[in-house]
Amino acid sequence: MNTIRHERPGVYSSYDASAVVSGGGGGGTVGLAAASGKGTAGTLYELSRYEDAVSQFGAEDGLTRLARILFLNGAAQVKAVPTAGESGYEAAFARLQEEELSLVVCDSADLTIQQKLRDSVEAASAARRERIAVVQGSPGETVSQLVKRAEAVNSERVVLLAPGGAGGGLAAAAAAGAIAGENDPAVPLGGAVLRGLEELTQNYGDSEIDLLVRGGVTPLEQTGGQVSVVRGVTTRTRSGEAADATWRELTTIRIVDDVIPAVRNALRSKFRRAKNTEQSRGAIRSQVVLELENKLAREIITGYDGVRVAADTENPTVCLVDFSFTVAYGLNQIWISAHITV
Repeated sequence: MNTIRHERPGVYSSYDASAVVSGGGGGGTVGLAAASGKGTAGTLYELSRYEDAVSQFGAEDGLTRLARILFLNGAAQVKAVPTAGESGYEAAFARLQEEELSLVVCDSADLTIQQKLRDSVEAASAARRERIAVVQGSPGETVSQLVKRAEAVNSERVVLLAPGGAGGGLAAAAAAGAIAGENDPAVPLGGAVLRGLEELTQNYGDSEIDLLVRGGVTPLEQTGGQVSVVRGVTTRTRSGEAADATWRELTTIRIVDDVIPAVRNALRSKFRRAKNTEQSRGAIRSQVVLELENKLAREIITGYDGVRVAADTENPTVCLVDFSFTVAYGLNQIWISAHITV
């Protein structure tokens, strides 16, 4: 049977609408860099609910609207840094880089600023403060322009949304809140309803969605008065000059950011003052296996192998831990073949 395979997922999930604008109990913390008419540029404000943003910046401020959308979609806390002009974003990113966050959002659609945000989240992640950035395109950008924007960013830690009609980063904030509110990193973002967004400026056809997804752009659509994510992907489409879809699915980097810190934190807490002996290394291996078994039971990974723990031959105070695991893939499509007898 010849089937035209599009990239659009065939089954969507949805969430009940809610008027709650305070942080979700199980959600993550989102960093926000945005222009504000009242906040002090470069200063970190910790917000636990929408009312905190209103009291700090006023109800009509752009930063307040972004904080509301973040809380509405599932963020537990927002750490906001107001910016002053285009030059203020880099300072805001540097300030947020010091914080423990799961995601970062900015309200700018300027490519240079988005590339600086990419550099910031990659530097923070390399320093064991793993995070993902969510940005959106400019209003009126064509599909080819959006794909070129994604190519210019090209990072597994950056999600680019389209269309960019919801100005001021509202769509990016909604998606970041939805990601922060999902505790299972293996659950795909596709089908998630983004609350608080008004009508999109454009709805894409299947062929356009194919180009966007393959080009590293996360498309949105509006059906039945609700805006939802078609499929969550990252902007990472190339390794060097070669096409590479390894990091395309957003769930991949989210699972990596769940598994690696979990193992790291468990070893840090249990072996803070330990000897580098065979007995200690055996205990370390057991702890790593315990953490991986937990992820396996929760279907965050589908398997692991090769857990090895050894002393470094060049430095006797260093213990080397090595293992591999396979990420669980989200269910994006269901294809039904019916065989009918008449």
